[in-house]
Order: sequence, then structure tokens, then C-alpha cells
Amino acid sequence: MLEEIKTRISEEVEALTHELNIELPDRIKKAVELGDLRENAEYKSALERQQFVQARIGHLAWRMSELSKIDIDDVPTDRVGFGSKVRVLDRAVGTESTFTIVAGDYIDLEKGHISLESPIGQGLLGARQGDEVTVRLPVGPREFVIVELTTLPQQVGVGE
Repeated sequence: MLEEIKTRISEEVEALTHELNIELPDRIKKAVELGDLRENAEYKSALERQQFVQARIGHLAWRMSELSKIDIDDVPTDRVGFGSKVRVLDRAVGTESTFTIVAGDYIDLEKGHISLESPIGQGLLGARQGDEVTVRLPVGPREFVIVELTTLPQQVGVGE
């Protein structure tokens, strides 16, 4: 999971760097050629995009730095944490769902990814297989039973 996230970050940084260094200067140059910069929407749009791309690259560099600090050996092997795959039973509706706990930037609801910072992520954090947890959702409390837990260390074969 960590390598997958690092790869996604690297690919995004590469694409943004290309845009910042190749595409945006060309857009800005063409916009300048149109004349009066005070009322030039293309110019303003290109500059705003340039600022966004620079900020996003900075954020991604910070995320990569944070990810490099994660030591798999320090991640619990028996409790829900970053990277855990959790199958839960929702007592209210009697259905099971599977979630993977991820960092906020990499939520993919179709794949069952939920953020550590989300109400469900926070509610499941630290729970063990077999535990019953109450998650405080905006619509009210929901009770879940941890049916199956596979932690990040177990997924990569560490700590077995």
C-alpha cells in the first residue's frame, strides 16, 4: 500500500512538473501575445493554474516526506490503523462492508477506501477483530462489528 501511494504521488508530481515547466509557460506566452494583460482572462487563468500547480507540488512533496517516516515495524499488527483492510458488519442494516483505511488524499470510495480522518476511519481506529464499535456519523451513531482485519504489516508479510 505504501509503495502504491508513493507511486501515485510520484506520477502526479511528474505530470504537474511537466505542466508547470512546459505547458503553462506556453499558455502564458500565448496569453501575453493577446495584448492588454489587465483584462486578459487567458493570462489570469494560466497564472492561477500555475499557482495551484506549484502549491500542489509542494503539498505532494510534504506527503511523500510524511510517508517516508512510516515504519512498517511500528504499525500494530492486531489493531485497525493506516493501511488496514477491515470487513465490518453494520448492525443497523445487517450488511457487511470492506474498507481500507488510507490517508485523506487517496480516498477512492469505489475501491472502499476511507480516510483515517473520516468519522468511520476514526471510529474504527485501534479496534481489533471481533470488537464492536460505535461510530458517530452525521446521521447519528452506527454500530459496527469488526468481522475481519488485515493490517498493513500482515499485507506485506511483516511481524508474522
